[in-house]
Amino acid sequence: QVHLVESGGGLVQAGGSLRLSCATSGRTSITYAMGWFRQAPGKEREFVAAIHWSGGTIYSDSVLGRFTISRDVATNTIYLQMNNLKPADTAVYYCAAKVGGYGSRVAALWDYWGQGTQVTVSS
Repeated sequence: QVHLVESGGGLVQAGGSLRLSCATSGRTSITYAMGWFRQAPGKEREFVAAIHWSGGTIYSDSVLGRFTISRDVATNTIYLQMNNLKPADTAVYYCAAKVGGYGSRVAALWDYWGQGTQVTVSS
């Protein structure tokens, strides 16, 4: 079992920045990919970014060039640096872990989820 706890959400004006954190605990000896998804009201959960166990990264087209996913292996923490935020980025952001080391854009393939953190971008 892996436990994920997100933090860092909040209210920001368009063009601003936020950094989300996801602290992991539990069976961290297993190889995982880590990722971020988001869900806006009335919409399906959407892939944002992922980092493979190897360190490689993938992003959705909507955040490429604005968001950066990273990890601190020593503290088992991953981050999502979000720059040039837009009102369309408003959503609950979820941290996720996927056994096996390789991330996926498909939410159903991820194994563990955090409780989410709200990000609101005002225009």
